[in-house]
Amino acid sequence: MKNMIKKSVMLMTGSMILAGSLFAKPEVTLTFHYVINAKAKTAIELLEPWAKKIEKDSNGRIEIITFPSMTMGGKPNELYQQAKDGVADITWTLTGYTPGIFKRTEVFELPTVHQGDAVATNIAIYDNMDLIIDDFKGVTPLLVHASAGNGIHTIDKNINSVADLKGLKLRTPSRTGGWMIKELGAEPVGIPLPSLPQALSKKAIDGALLPFQIFPPYKMQQLVKYSYEGPNNGKFGTSIFAIMMNTDRLKSMPKDLQKIIMDNSGIELYKKAGRVLMNSESVGRAVQVKTKGNSLTNFTEKQLVEFNEASKRVVNHWIEDVTKKGIDGKKIVERARESIKKHSK
Repeated sequence: MKNMIKKSVMLMTGSMILAGSLFAKPEVTLTFHYVINAKAKTAIELLEPWAKKIEKDSNGRIEIITFPSMTMGGKPNELYQQAKDGVADITWTLTGYTPGIFKRTEVFELPTVHQGDAVATNIAIYDNMDLIIDDFKGVTPLLVHASAGNGIHTIDKNINSVADLKGLKLRTPSRTGGWMIKELGAEPVGIPLPSLPQALSKKAIDGALLPFQIFPPYKMQQLVKYSYEGPNNGKFGTSIFAIMMNTDRLKSMPKDLQKIIMDNSGIELYKKAGRVLMNSESVGRAVQVKTKGNSLTNFTEKQLVEFNEASKRVVNHWIEDVTKKGIDGKKIVERARESIKKHSK
């Protein structure tokens, strides 16, 4: 009887210890604010799992509370500043939403630099972080990554050549995207992603530069009829995203917890981000193709000549622009291209 009581007490004590460990208050609670909705493939397969993995690896000592769809307030173009000021501990956003801040990072957006393979571009970014780190003032970049790239999408205008784009109003995700649109003879309109469906549905614009990855969560297939890419799904530049953490907040944490965050933000995360975005692109492309009345056209090499000339002018414009700011644009372009080529299949 005494042995039974002893065993019962030990069992209860063990259960209480286990319960205490499971429900113990975390040492560090972090807020993670991002622009896309929680149903987006990037959120489901990249952002949320990254946060959960950090929590798990810390044995619950770190808690990360995620706020998708700008639910902490503010506008998408304020997410960098929110991380810098500590309004949110961590943010994920499009770097192009804050023109002029990520001048060096823009190199990986450029048409003819990014070749359409997000994995290759992401590894190149990781390998060349020294080229762009000065862009991240007050924040620590935990992940800087590319989308598969921008296609051209129009509501109801069929495109066969650059001339067909003249005068159209197209949404741009960044200033380099705006340059591309101008070089194509169209008018760039800067619209954050959450506001884009309404702009398209009201026909305030004629189309957009977009990756296919955002078609399913934002139902773009119901808003644009025509989509265009280059041969082999080639793109017209891309968008760069970043997970950024307030540097002071990171440094205030115990060093072993800092290490857990940084260990979960290395090369494997960059590769995973590339795979997730490429897979999302394939899914979005299929959705557009399967939607009745819609079409996806791959321009021929002959048709692409004019687009390539426009792309070259954009790259030259970027080099001239950043060189005036004391940045060796030519060197950065050369290194970025070499690294992407090295890591391309």
